Amino acid sequence: MELDSVMLSRMLTSMTLAFHIIFATIGVGVPIMISIAEFIGIKRNDPYYLLLARRWARGFTITVAVGVVTGTAIGLQLSLLWPSFMEVAGQVIALPLFMETFAFFFEAIFLGIYLYTWDRFKNRMTHWLLTIPVMIGSSASALFITTVNSFMNTPQGFDLEGGKAVNIDPIAAMFNPATPSKVFHVLTTSYMTAAAVLAAIAAFAIIRGKRSEYERKALRLTMICTFIFSILTAVAGDVSAKFLAEVQPEKLAAAEWHFETEEGADLILFGTLDENNEIKYEIRLPKFLSFLAGNSFDTKVIGLNEFPEDERPPLWVHYMFDLMVSIGFFVLAVSGIYILLDKIKRFNQLNKPLLWMIVASGPLAMLAIEFGWIYAEVGRQPWILRGYMKVSEAATTGDGVGLTFILFALLYLVLGVICVFVLIRMFKNTPAEAELEQRFPNL
Repeated sequence: MELDSVMLSRMLTSMTLAFHIIFATIGVGVPIMISIAEFIGIKRNDPYYLLLARRWARGFTITVAVGVVTGTAIGLQLSLLWPSFMEVAGQVIALPLFMETFAFFFEAIFLGIYLYTWDRFKNRMTHWLLTIPVMIGSSASALFITTVNSFMNTPQGFDLEGGKAVNIDPIAAMFNPATPSKVFHVLTTSYMTAAAVLAAIAAFAIIRGKRSEYERKALRLTMICTFIFSILTAVAGDVSAKFLAEVQPEKLAAAEWHFETEEGADLILFGTLDENNEIKYEIRLPKFLSFLAGNSFDTKVIGLNEFPEDERPPLWVHYMFDLMVSIGFFVLAVSGIYILLDKIKRFNQLNKPLLWMIVASGPLAMLAIEFGWIYAEVGRQPWILRGYMKVSEAATTGDGVGLTFILFALLYLVLGVICVFVLIRMFKNTPAEAELEQRFPNL
């Protein structure tokens, strides 16, 4: 593999997105968990849930700070690494890029007010109301930036004449055909992953011997939320698959190693491909791909052979798709088992095997986010702007991308280490038990 400017630009952008998406996912999902915890705490007059909201909010501010840096890096790299793309599409997608920045500032302003007004309102619901603009800002930020990615998959709202975008309609570009399914999928997976990560932290604390009411309630709340958001994620995944079958059939076909157009197409799980594209060692679900594509076992599914070879996505995206879906169902199953055992009192839902599966669910859910975005981006290859511009035409031809890659890698390493160090120190120095005793001495 030759490390030319195109490949180095792809590597640098991929590294930035892989790092940023961790903090972006937490940034979208955690505000809703904070809001739920505080609302329950106020309604039940329960100090444990109120403390959950306080502690989650403190940790959230650290991840927001890191997310700002990595988000800024992405904006910088769009202009530096993909100048031809920005020259064509920059004016068309300028509106959602601006609105994403506005949504972030909207969130940040109300987050600051929220953090500094604890215990300052006679009616505690007034403080809880501040979580609403924070949730709106974080989710709107995800919405606007996702419309940009959607536009790259199903571009509209402009005409291309002489390499220039003309007759620009930014609203049509934002609300392109891919926007509804992509936004739905991004939001639900972010909510699910944030809940799963917080559940993993609570489960790990219980494994280490912290079995107070605080940890138990934290685990129960986060697992219920994980279960609900997992179901919504499954629905979003189904909507996305049907959209791909209709609008981007080559992406779905690559994910399922589906080469011939046919009715009653089988769903392929895992397996291997030989040099003749013969599938081996797979798990085959008869006619399920057709059902996934159109809610009927007789739905015609377009195969990869319908597309020119130079316009087909890499076939290894099949594994990204399978891993994403498998992890999603694992998280759904684990959260469902926990809720079931919690309802059946004669069983212990805090047994170690289940707790370790909950701990695994957190990082696995984040990996599913990574696998999903790899599938989304690589599955669009070779296009950066589907049908208009290929990746090889969009990348910079300048030198120095390799050195830039190293510098950004060091930056992300430093940011990651600092973030983990600060979060550990923040909560290690103020354990939940001590904070409960300090804030609620009569508990």
